[in-house]
Amino acid sequence: MRRRTASGELGKPETFSFLGFIFICGRSRAGKFLVKRKTWRDRMRAKLQAIKQELRQRMHQLIPDQGKWLGQVVKGYFNYHAVPTNSQALVTFRFFVTELWRRTLRRRSQKDAMTWERITRLANDWLPKPRILHPWPHQRFAVNYPR
Repeated sequence: MRRRTASGELGKPETFSFLGFIFICGRSRAGKFLVKRKTWRDRMRAKLQAIKQELRQRMHQLIPDQGKWLGQVVKGYFNYHAVPTNSQALVTFRFFVTELWRRTLRRRSQKDAMTWERITRLANDWLPKPRILHPWPHQRFAVNYPR
């Protein structure tokens, strides 16, 4: 929905939330109109809370089992949220999942040996790297059907 400015012209569209994304009116680097999609903060926070609860249940499993499960969860999150203009949210999500995993592994023993170097190696081994998986909307509909 657009609002009229003081001069009577139509202003930029309002920001709205839909299906886990916040749609924002913005500009590309070339200065053209662009609809930016960002992950809705509440949805990311809820997913991280669910991961934290599940990691608490899986605390004493073997690290490869935890890594395999976490990799599947992060991959599924990226499959939905890896849209153009949302790369920063993907990086943030992966960082927080790594931090939750580090905290969980540190709680396993009083003799903690979980350093940032070690958890970084584990995250690089088990968690997928954030990258944009979905094309821009104008590329998505450029399909040739074999007829």
